[in-house]
Amino acid sequence: MNTALPFWRTKTLAQMSKTEWESLCDGCGKCCLNKIREADGSLKMTSVACRLLDTTSCRCKNYPRRKALVPDCVVLTPQNTTTIDWLPDTCAYRLVHQGQDLAAWHPLVSGDPETVHSAGISMQNRCISERDAGPLHAYVITDA
Repeated sequence: MNTALPFWRTKTLAQMSKTEWESLCDGCGKCCLNKIREADGSLKMTSVACRLLDTTSCRCKNYPRRKALVPDCVVLTPQNTTTIDWLPDTCAYRLVHQGQDLAAWHPLVSGDPETVHSAGISMQNRCISERDAGPLHAYVITDA
């Protein structure tokens, strides 16, 4: 019987290999949603996704070149995930940083990349590409 703890329970974000780091992403697509930062500092999430997000798979259409193609894309790192205030509460990077475990629907736990969608966690078919959307304020959501 293997009782070894999974890597996300034994390593900090900074200690993870590139493969481990990338596997933490559950594919929810929420970090790729456009956000509105109001003058008072408050944040509003929208259902408008980055033009590179495939709104069905919730994966980036050009992940290796995302920063070059979308200059304001925020590339997550072990350093910035501890300070970004718009990562969802379900985000594995946030949970691991806080010493919490991953949810049962997370692909690393379930073994199935579709469970994030079937659990209703992802933005699959619940967002629109910024190429097709109008003004962001028309797409403000509270349930992301």
